[in-house]
Amino acid sequence: MPITSTTAGAPTSPAAPMSGPWEDLVTAALLGTNRRPLRADDGKPAGPVALLDAAALHTVRRRAALRPAPKAVPPAPAPADPRPPIPAAARLRLAQLLADRSGSSGGGRRGTAPDLTELIPQWLASAGARGYRAPAELLPALLDAARARTDLRPHVLAFAGPRGLWLAGLNPEWRFALRATSRGAHRPDAADPESVRRLWAEGLFAERVALLGAVRERDPGAARALLAGTWSTERAEDRLMFLDSLRAGLSGADEPFLEEALTDRSRMVRTTAAELLSALPESALAGRMAARATSCVNPDRAGDVLSVAVEAPHECDAGMERDGLVPVPPSGRGERSWWLGQLVEATPLGVWRVRFGGRGARELVALPVADGWGAELHAAWCRAAVRQRDPEWARALLGTPSTPPANGPGTASLAQRSQLLATLPPTERALWVADFIAAHGLSEAFQLLGVCPVPWEGPLGRSVVDALDIARDAGSYPWSFSGVMGLAERCLDPAEADRLAVLTTTPDEPEGASPGAGGYWSEAFQRLVSTLRLRATMEAELTPDSAD
Repeated sequence: MPITSTTAGAPTSPAAPMSGPWEDLVTAALLGTNRRPLRADDGKPAGPVALLDAAALHTVRRRAALRPAPKAVPPAPAPADPRPPIPAAARLRLAQLLADRSGSSGGGRRGTAPDLTELIPQWLASAGARGYRAPAELLPALLDAARARTDLRPHVLAFAGPRGLWLAGLNPEWRFALRATSRGAHRPDAADPESVRRLWAEGLFAERVALLGAVRERDPGAARALLAGTWSTERAEDRLMFLDSLRAGLSGADEPFLEEALTDRSRMVRTTAAELLSALPESALAGRMAARATSCVNPDRAGDVLSVAVEAPHECDAGMERDGLVPVPPSGRGERSWWLGQLVEATPLGVWRVRFGGRGARELVALPVADGWGAELHAAWCRAAVRQRDPEWARALLGTPSTPPANGPGTASLAQRSQLLATLPPTERALWVADFIAAHGLSEAFQLLGVCPVPWEGPLGRSVVDALDIARDAGSYPWSFSGVMGLAERCLDPAEADRLAVLTTTPDEPEGASPGAGGYWSEAFQRLVSTLRLRATMEAELTPDSAD
């Protein structure tokens, strides 16, 4: 449909500006200005030339990330960002990664080219670690990427810095940035009491969370006082986030405030307060939980054999609920086992050494548990070790890597094993997973690899490469290892690329192999090698030597 008017005497020269919605302009262009007349801001009829002028203006506004609007006060200038700019090559690489994001086909991909969208988090982390600021012209694309992928938000907001938050305030589609966690917010100066008071009273949520963290690092008592002053007026979801910020530097001085939070009207706030208190072994709540748990779990000796006797609680009283126990179990779970698990999880692990005559974690985990309560007790000990960050108990519950998970001393759950591993030092964690892969292969290693330090260097990297080589030689399709291959592309040391290059050729298919499996493996290894080499190039581009 033409956009020119067929009405005699219609304007043919530009008219006064129009500020109507984009949708009105599109409709007028499709139907024609004679059937859908438009008027300029001064009230006069607008013809086709004015329509095109208005469309051009709207296009510029959209590209500038501003919504079209009537005359208004211009926004305040963007704040300064003192961080250095990224090198030119790295800026071009980021633009390429963000442009590829919209064209990615998602799951089920094949081919030998790297999946650029999966490299965005790593690029952002590397750029952030070097202290670079985001290129101003790429801020809209970065915020769009973060809006589409929540996993990118912490990295994007930290990289975008104060200018990213400023820009997000101009577009409702990016409002998520204004309620982000402190990881993406500008770190304020906590040394000026007046600035602290004003920002706490008037700042955006992300700014207030960042402020609370900055003040807590400088003066924990002042941070608690700041939070207590507005606690009763905060929204429940905000109270939860503020309370969670107390995890950093948690100490006994926080106990009175957390005890008050046990009576909060929000169940999630009460639960979080109880969790934090249970991480303080000397807290009153930890003592109350220990008293309840030791009335349920006790040593039992029959001759020379020591075992663990369990008598789960018969009720969940009001005091237990106040201390954070959830009374109603999930579907399919018994009430008594549910209450027992919560009690043991919240009890300081040091209590059990005293209760069982000075025995350490390995000895306690090895004791037989009466009446089939072993799995429930060990699972609760696993959660307690994770909550209390206790590496001795984590080692005891993990056992040796060569032991099959089903026969392990603590738990067969790979999810719980991953959480236990996360409490160990990074090097020990990587060695444990390397030995696990050497003993059991990759089929059960995906979750365990997810908690290992990146890049996978030394024994861990070699174990992964060797296991992939063994899987290829077995003649099965690589699809069952797609998750591990994806992790390897992002986490293997790029130095492994040359060692892997020999696996990119198509091998002879052994007898009984899946048809065409060798070709698929070759393709997967080519993609892995090309991704590792691209990661090495990306790191080189981010070095200061490659700057303009």
